[in-house]
Amino acid sequence: MECIENRTFSELRVGDKASLARTLTYKDIELFAIMSGDVNPAHVDEAFAKSDMFHKVVAHGMWGGALISTVLGTLLPGPGTVYLSQSLEFRAPAAIGDTLTVTVVVAEKKPGKRHVTLDCQAVNQRGEVVIAGKAEVIAPDEKISRPRVILPEVELHEKGRYYRKLLEWTRDLDPIRTGVVHPVNPVSLVGAIEAAREGLIVPVLIGPEAKIRAAAGKAQLDISSCELIATEHSDAAAVHAVALARAGKLEALMKGALHTDELMRAAVDGTDGLRTGRRASHVFVIDAPRYPRPLLITDAAINVLPTLEEKRDIVQNAIDLAHVLGIPVPKVAILSAVETVTAKLKSTLDAAALCKMADRGQITGGILDGPLAFDNAVSEEAAKTKGIVSPVAGQADIFVVPDLEAGNMLAKQLEYLADAEIAGIVLGTRVPIVLTSRADKALARQASCAIALLLVRRQIKPKP
Repeated sequence: MECIENRTFSELRVGDKASLARTLTYKDIELFAIMSGDVNPAHVDEAFAKSDMFHKVVAHGMWGGALISTVLGTLLPGPGTVYLSQSLEFRAPAAIGDTLTVTVVVAEKKPGKRHVTLDCQAVNQRGEVVIAGKAEVIAPDEKISRPRVILPEVELHEKGRYYRKLLEWTRDLDPIRTGVVHPVNPVSLVGAIEAAREGLIVPVLIGPEAKIRAAAGKAQLDISSCELIATEHSDAAAVHAVALARAGKLEALMKGALHTDELMRAAVDGTDGLRTGRRASHVFVIDAPRYPRPLLITDAAINVLPTLEEKRDIVQNAIDLAHVLGIPVPKVAILSAVETVTAKLKSTLDAAALCKMADRGQITGGILDGPLAFDNAVSEEAAKTKGIVSPVAGQADIFVVPDLEAGNMLAKQLEYLADAEIAGIVLGTRVPIVLTSRADKALARQASCAIALLLVRRQIKPKP
């Protein structure tokens, strides 16, 4: 193992020097910004930086200063060195791709307290001096040799990147009139009001008036500008909201503080509900930091044990949503525990049948493959190892799960173990239905409303 070793005060000579070279990457800039909290747009905002004096993103000045500290602490004098002072002149910027060579030279020794003065300089690949200065340290008096610590790899992930893009897509669209069903707790009410502030919805609050106003008071929200339709209880709120949507007076519904079953029972009622020629189904639109594209999981909230015909509608609903979200030909992975078709696993038979239905034009607008295990759906390397040749493996946009339990667990695992954000929408009904959870974060709630807005304003309607 590589060791780092110091030079004691007695070993140092005037003129001794040490150097290191480092090429600046954008990851270095991001890490320094995260560590320091310095988010000066000159360093982290490319659009702003183009109009700044250097016309490009440049490193924080103290990134170069930190490299000087690295040389002092690991090379010369090395371990055991105590930093006393540092003066620096910043003479030129360091841009992404520049290679800085940092050199420190012993300029003076002061024997009484083992003080050492060193000249410090950072020069770029063009020979330009970027940083110059002096450092004063206390040099070590004991020899130290230690194995170099192997640092963990750092991966940077931008949470909510795709959701923020969704919100940008809605900026020029008029908000949709949305029935917020039974918002009698602060969480559900705050979610609706925040979506309204973002220009996504015009909330119509439907439920027991006293409870809604009490929730608003508890959350310190002003709901005076919101239309409020009083109902006796949650069941009545669901029925009334569905009736308004059926009559064309609401463009979307949003779940408040009532159970999903209660809202959906009214929505899929055969006589007075919002049924279409399609089976209603739910899609989680997941923003997972480590996945390069939005990840759609269906159905994890409505259909418990869907039949093959119901899965056909579930797949088609998800494909239609993907089109609205800017995915022209979504790749659909029909998930199971294995990649081969076997009578012992019904999900593999359904997967094979769904793929053949796509071949025959019964499912359109996407590319299907299955059965695929989850690892093969998300990882080209895993698929290659297993000898799977597929246009979907490792590149899936839509993940069709065997049943609600599998889908719900998969989505929640991504949320809590992979730091993903989760938005959700019900499709196949006359109007989209935003299903929110008490655990949903603000950005995910807004993303769900943004999806509903895109569905309505782009006039994508369920087809037979």
